[in-house]
Amino acid sequence: MTLPIDLVFLRHGQSEGNLAKRRSEAGEHGVYDAIHAGRHTRSFRLTADGRRQAMMAGEWLRKEFGFFDRYMVSDYARAIETAALLDFEGASWRINDLLTERSWGELDRCSEQERAQKFASVLDMRDIEPFYWSPPSGESLQLLRVRLDRVLGTLHRECSDKKVILTCHGEVMWTYRVMLEHMPQGEFRRLHLSKNPLDRLHNCEILHYTRRNPATNALSPHADWVRRIRPSDNPIWVSNWKKIERKQYTNAELLGILDQYPAVVS
Repeated sequence: MTLPIDLVFLRHGQSEGNLAKRRSEAGEHGVYDAIHAGRHTRSFRLTADGRRQAMMAGEWLRKEFGFFDRYMVSDYARAIETAALLDFEGASWRINDLLTERSWGELDRCSEQERAQKFASVLDMRDIEPFYWSPPSGESLQLLRVRLDRVLGTLHRECSDKKVILTCHGEVMWTYRVMLEHMPQGEFRRLHLSKNPLDRLHNCEILHYTRRNPATNALSPHADWVRRIRPSDNPIWVSNWKKIERKQYTNAELLGILDQYPAVVS
């Protein structure tokens, strides 16, 4: 059993929650409280910009792939709305609650101001080990990985010769990047801390993994190549193909990794 020939992840378009977070970071905290009043993050809809991004992503995807053999979408409203606006004729979407966004627990309903006031020391720890860090009463990315791996198991069993699209969320896609690209934790931390916009996963950004060698069209048993696309950029941004390397370590290299963790006692 292998992964699909083409496995495509799409982040949802800009949501009410995304917009409120940006405004809260700029000092406008009221809108954050307003959208959370009596609501769960599951119900957040797309903004006007988010709907535009979704339609532009759909245009690019239809031209590039024509159709998919399987369409999967998170159970959250912003992902469902994005999926519908892609406008694939005859698409039959499967809603999968395993693809829902990471839970931020007690921090989910906090504005940026509240987070800074109440959880500063907790958030500092996130920058130390971002993949293993857990928000209070929430999920670490490591725990998120457990439920996301079940989706890959289904794709291995049922879709190995197919084209598949999953419309989901930013931290879901980051976790799949770690899994599928065999990303070392040091590299993940570097990207987490990076201020370079090219290192972020933007709304309606696409991750395209393939088993088909882009240069020769030969099929590999593994999803060995990945590229990223931002269809709502002007002009559309498409990265080069990246060959995924599955790093293995010598004894000396393992000991070298430990240099970044100096012992406190001996």
